[in-house]
Amino acid sequence: MKVRLAQLAHARSGDKGDTANVGLIALRHEFYPLLVNEVTAARVKEHFRGICKGDVERFELPNLAALNFLLHESLGGGGTLSLMTDAQGKTFSTALLRMEIEIADEAAAQLGLS
Repeated sequence: MKVRLAQLAHARSGDKGDTANVGLIALRHEFYPLLVNEVTAARVKEHFRGICKGDVERFELPNLAALNFLLHESLGGGGTLSLMTDAQGKTFSTALLRMEIEIADEAAAQLGLS
């Protein structure tokens, strides 16, 4: 079954220069391994296709049941250089929570998602 990340996590985001920073925090500790396995840097890069022009770095924070992503070259040069309407990373967290991942029906049932 497909599940939106919003059912598994909450997120915060910000920016520094031309890099958006997105933290993805599991709503329940038992969701964290699923996030680690399914929300890879490559998948996040694909999700932000056309927006993120650089690399995506992923950092695991198991003590917080969280992942942190740096999306390089995503803000058109950053708030002071970009001609974009909103060249800041505030909305990237909401965008990431719209990403869908595939979960086996049995695993979804065990996690109370079905």
